Amino acid sequence: MIALDTNVLVRMLTRDLADQAEAAHALFKGLTAEQPGFICREVALEVVWVLERSYGLPRERITEALLELLASTNLVFEAADDVAHCAYQYAQGGPGFSDRMILAAAARAEAQPVFTFDRRLSRAEGAELVSAP
Repeated sequence: MIALDTNVLVRMLTRDLADQAEAAHALFKGLTAEQPGFICREVALEVVWVLERSYGLPRERITEALLELLASTNLVFEAADDVAHCAYQYAQGGPGFSDRMILAAAARAEAQPVFTFDRRLSRAEGAELVSAP
């Protein structure tokens, strides 16, 4: 197994830099179920952030991209169930993908609620707003 960085996935998804997109595509073609690419949680978070902030893609398109990657038998995601669940929730609006992943990690660790100053996040199940004195 090899690990893939955010920029490789972004090049594969956006194809915006021809040379790097071609190299990323060749790398992906070489992956197999026996020798897959590994995507850690941090890379999944960064991919969403980059596609949202740098490319201005809507949540629905970002979710489609994540789900396509998750469906590949040639990729292994850390916390794949969390990534999929949070992607679906993210597409519906409300807290961002990273906030949803934080909530999922806290739930898995049985560490709830997640206390936050973020009003949007505080409205999500499993979160609670910290009140300033």
